[in-house]
Amino acid sequence: MKCIINGRIVLTDSVVSEMAIVFDNKIKAIVPMKEINPDEYEVIDAKGNLVAPGLVDIHIHGYLGADASDGDAEGIKKIAAGIVENGVTSWCPTTMTVAKDELLTAFDAVRKVKAEKEYYGAKILGINCEGPFINPAKKGAQAEEHILKPDGDFIIENADILKLFTVAPEMEGAIECIEKVYKDGRVLVSMGHTNASFDEANKGIESGVCHATHLFNAMTPLMHRNPGVVGAALSDERVSCELIADTFHVNPGLYKLVAKAKGDKLCLITDCIRAGGMEDGDYTLGGQHVIKTGIRCLLEDGTIAGSVLKLNEAVRNVLKHTELSLSEAFAAASLNPAKAIGEGDYIGSLEVGKYADIIICDDAINVIHTIINGNLV
Repeated sequence: MKCIINGRIVLTDSVVSEMAIVFDNKIKAIVPMKEINPDEYEVIDAKGNLVAPGLVDIHIHGYLGADASDGDAEGIKKIAAGIVENGVTSWCPTTMTVAKDELLTAFDAVRKVKAEKEYYGAKILGINCEGPFINPAKKGAQAEEHILKPDGDFIIENADILKLFTVAPEMEGAIECIEKVYKDGRVLVSMGHTNASFDEANKGIESGVCHATHLFNAMTPLMHRNPGVVGAALSDERVSCELIADTFHVNPGLYKLVAKAKGDKLCLITDCIRAGGMEDGDYTLGGQHVIKTGIRCLLEDGTIAGSVLKLNEAVRNVLKHTELSLSEAFAAASLNPAKAIGEGDYIGSLEVGKYADIIICDDAINVIHTIINGNLV
């Protein structure tokens, strides 16, 4: 049995000191430190730093030169190992709009890694299938030649490994697809890369859309007479919303508005691509040439192409630009996304009975230690 002492523990509603977390693979107790006999435990001294829930990235394409769409099991492991340094303990490898056979190969690679009993890195929860059921008018950095008509059967056939997928609700066959997947109940339906009107977006929500893919990006904007997909997503309490809080994809002046509108439905994501953790230069995304300069990743025509954001940086940026408490900011990168994909009973917060997925970080949210299933990784 292990315990963490001398930390400021970030709970769902407060930050507490003079308490200790006792755990093996799951959290066994959170008790006053005076009740702990250090000789009985393997002790981790937090040295006054923050002890927070492990972060959950449900939308990340790649890192350290690897990409989930490559269909390479070793690449998946490389990403999983790399992102633990950013405090990520669980993640959803995210595929792009690529050829259907490439998608299936990518699905199988993730299946293979997820089935392995032991590998070093963040836990795979399942795949985020971003495309190919999108609108060419809002394709962003996705390859138009691989866009397909929405197909609920395809999603259901792969529901053993899929956790969520993106669809443009205005496209032909989309509503039938949404209804079929929602009725099946295993895969979260998200709207994104969409040119839908406010009414079309709301029709999608009524049919089963419960999530919005990287809010504001690649969707119809919020206008006072045409509220668009952004208006529908912000105003409907059933819809959780992803936010790429890198200060580039969305102006940080809007973070406070989104946080107030969505509350515990705000999900911080990275949308990180293979250029993440790498030097500036030339990379690829879905077979397309991407140029990384600082925090910006652009196609040759200037289209934004994912990010190089780290999820702990997203927490830091939200704390800086909103009035969220530490508990709320960490929840946006842990419990909220975990709940969105149906994993909130097991991960996402420091509560007795949940997996011991824990990070220790300083006040600037620099990660010092990452613990997954009770193991210091």
